[in-house]
Amino acid sequence: MQDLVTDFEAERDHLTAVAYRMLGSRAEAEDAVQEAWLRYSAALADPAVRAEIRDLRGWLTTATARICLDVLRSARVRREAYPGQWLPEPLVSRIASSTFGPDPADRVVRDDEIGMALMVVLERLTPEQRVAFVLHEAFKVPFDGIAAALGTTVPAARQLASRARRAVNDGAPRHRATLAEQRRVLEAFVDATETGDIQALVAVLAPDVVFIGDSGGHFPAARKPIEGAVQVARFVFGLLRRMPTETTGVRTEIVEVNGGLGLLFDAVYQDGRPFRSVLSFAVDDGRITAAFNQLNPEKMARVLHTADDAPGWPPR
Repeated sequence: MQDLVTDFEAERDHLTAVAYRMLGSRAEAEDAVQEAWLRYSAALADPAVRAEIRDLRGWLTTATARICLDVLRSARVRREAYPGQWLPEPLVSRIASSTFGPDPADRVVRDDEIGMALMVVLERLTPEQRVAFVLHEAFKVPFDGIAAALGTTVPAARQLASRARRAVNDGAPRHRATLAEQRRVLEAFVDATETGDIQALVAVLAPDVVFIGDSGGHFPAARKPIEGAVQVARFVFGLLRRMPTETTGVRTEIVEVNGGLGLLFDAVYQDGRPFRSVLSFAVDDGRITAAFNQLNPEKMARVLHTADDAPGWPPR
């Protein structure tokens, strides 16, 4: 039994990484991995099935993908009734001192596969397309393995991945800035909002910028994306004025959000309850091309912990 547990635990981070990219929720990802454990332990009780497991990682990845596919299919129904816009649960951590040091690779973000811009556009895919895309693009699973996970043929799996890739390429906001450039842009954004300079804020926004907010119905939020530099700038200033008036000591901090940079707004209600929201960005050519505002307290609950101590998140 101990060997069984040890073998599975060695794959837990990998499976959680697969599930988060498919589901956009840390809690749902962890639930999916737990279900995969139950299926694995049940499978090993059958000697015939146990003999078929020659590639443990491949078997567990397929099992996790099938679980995520079921969750995605049911989630589509839930999200149709969701109040306003839906954004993934952000993965937030405080910035390490070495984040902006010399980097010969001049990387864009720490992990493009979980960047918020990509996670948002993945929501527009069908469940089958999303599973195929994540398995093929992020984890290089061969198409026969993807077909097994989806219960379809190899040509059909290949077509699903191809359509998903085209949809992602066509729909994802431009986001090619290095972390150092992202920091410069975010500092200009903060300076403009703190001084109330709407022209300076418009200057840091791309003409076709889009702003998406998810409050889960707990706070006033735009029910549709805001588009255009002037429109987004006006909305941002209005949003800041509507920050909960019952809070004190609002603090703004640049943090890592899904491998890129974002802003953490941290405050405390007068009765001692914490208030936090995360604003993440896509940045290209010195301007913000998209902004994603997560203030749904149900999705921010883990940020209360992960911003301070997030070992293993995001998993690799």
